[in-house]
Formats: sequence, C-alpha cells, structure tokens
Amino acid sequence: MSDTGDVAALKKGTAELLVLAQLESRARHGYEIGQRITARGAGAVSFQPASLYPVLYRLERRGLIAGRWVEKPGQRRRRYYRLTTEGRRALAERRRTWRSFIQAVRRAAGVDYA
Repeated sequence: MSDTGDVAALKKGTAELLVLAQLESRARHGYEIGQRITARGAGAVSFQPASLYPVLYRLERRGLIAGRWVEKPGQRRRRYYRLTTEGRRALAERRRTWRSFIQAVRRAAGVDYA
C-alpha cells in the first residue's frame, strides 16, 4: 500500500471492518456490537453510539448488513443486524487488506513478533 488514497480508504474502512467482524457469528444489536468491540479491543478501541450508528446505517444502505426490529418481553425494542452474503465477502476482503497492511508496517518499522 503505497498510495495515500489506499491509506485513507483503510482508515475509513476500519470502523466498518470492526462492525462487520462482530456480526460474523450471529446477529447483534448496536449496543452489543459496541460493547464487543470495546471488550475484544481490550479497551483500546471503542465506539460511542453517536459514531457507531452512522456506520451501521451506512453498511445497511450498502447491503452489507441487514437489520430487523425485535421485541422481547420485558425488554425494549432493538434493531438486530446480521451480515448479508455480500457483507461476508466484504469482511473477508477487508481482513485480507488489513493483513497486508499490517505486514507492510511491520516490515517497514522493523517490528518482529517473538
């Protein structure tokens, strides 16, 4: 990735990658998605609802996720999101891009894992 446009796209796609990854195993509602990102990122990565929900809406508009309202007794109504077939393809592609980027940064910075 030597093109600055690629890096800009990578940064923009980070939020989408994180959200898509949380939906890989099952449907989840927005709050749960945000909590999982925080937990899996050991607190170093987190989303405020004000920034998470626009990502969810954008992914849904693009057909990468599908949402549906669910009402459960004793709970408020929540919108659950799931990956679509196109969303699974997008997640796999974004992971490949990130792996390549991380490997390039490691090589350029001289960072090796034990």
